[in-house]
Amino acid sequence: MRVMAIDYGDARTGVAFSDLTGSITGDAFTIPVTSLKAAAGKLAALAAERDVRTIVLGLPLNMDGSEGERSKKSRILAGMLSEATGLDVILWDERRTTVDAHRILSGAGRHGKKRREKIDAVAASLILEGYLNRSG
Repeated sequence: MRVMAIDYGDARTGVAFSDLTGSITGDAFTIPVTSLKAAAGKLAALAAERDVRTIVLGLPLNMDGSEGERSKKSRILAGMLSEATGLDVILWDERRTTVDAHRILSGAGRHGKKRREKIDAVAASLILEGYLNRSG
């Protein structure tokens, strides 16, 4: 049961996939994004190509747990993905994933443009890892 995790962003969206058994994090990368509709189309196509059975979408909450504008966009994307794929989309609290991704990349010596290109993929991997750890 392959799982796909998503860290949605206005310019780039991070995507991470589990292995076929849905137990460990595998491939992660970013896709360019121009709109919610375009993102939903690309993500639905990736889910179909990789025979995804579960989609986990990061829900950006404020530190106090409240939802802001970014959360609304994620909820809209979740609905679009569910409609396009026929799968339930699990919304996952993504607080601190970007901060942790920056820390990981900094520790690996990635700075500037190299870090910006990878940050969303690492954040998606952290969302996936959190989901797999909790559900496994």
